[in-house]
Amino acid sequence: MVSVNTLKRGLHKGIATTWLLTKVVVPIYVAITFLSFTPVLNKIAEDCAPFMKYVGLPGEASLAIVLGNVVNLYAALGVMASLHLNPRETTIIAMMLLLSHTIFVESAVAGKCGINPWIVGISRFIFAVIAGVLLNILL
Repeated sequence: MVSVNTLKRGLHKGIATTWLLTKVVVPIYVAITFLSFTPVLNKIAEDCAPFMKYVGLPGEASLAIVLGNVVNLYAALGVMASLHLNPRETTIIAMMLLLSHTIFVESAVAGKCGINPWIVGISRFIFAVIAGVLLNILL
């Protein structure tokens, strides 16, 4: 049975953790959302287009990966819906985004949890690329 004291401690720790995460997530989300209204994200997508052949995706899919990594999965889904990807391409991009979505926000959260955010972000990106290349070969 849960005592009142345990419930109070748990509630206090939950609110403290939520506040800590909010102080990290909200500023990053606002900054990245602001960048999405500038030409910066489109430039990144254009620069990534030649790389996309290695993961078996059309160049336009780089925008979905960039937005999925920088903004959120919903932005990536919006781009994916407009691209008319076949099931193979959808599987590849979904797996890559599964491994690396919202990479900046989640790396910052990992940093606040005591994990090196650079290692988290870079390793997630590398694993996403490896998964994309492997799926391109296997599918």
